[in-house]
Amino acid sequence: MPLFLASGNKQSKHKQTMASASSTSARTLFIDSKLRLADRVQVNVNNIASVARQINRGSKSSETLFHTAKNMALQEHAMENTEENLKKLQQNMTLLNQQFESIQRNALLLDEVKEQVRAMQR
Repeated sequence: MPLFLASGNKQSKHKQTMASASSTSARTLFIDSKLRLADRVQVNVNNIASVARQINRGSKSSETLFHTAKNMALQEHAMENTEENLKKLQQNMTLLNQQFESIQRNALLLDEVKEQVRAMQR
């Protein structure tokens, strides 16, 4: 009987050693998993930050594009107004030239009239 107890005692120690090794292994596995999870979380946080920066840049570029289009539309309107003003200036210039020619003709006629008046006064 003591022999059986001795062998039973060995089995018990062996089971404890196995249980201890298995719990150490499980603990190590848990710690490794926890570290890998933390690394993955960090990578995901970095990726989210990168996406947020890209979205921010994208929104700024679309905002810049919007302002550019708006300024282009304003410039187009200004160019149309300038074109209209140039047409009006051209019409005014034509009228002023006609008036100048008329004044020149009248000035020549005035000289002739003055001569006729002098001739009549003699």
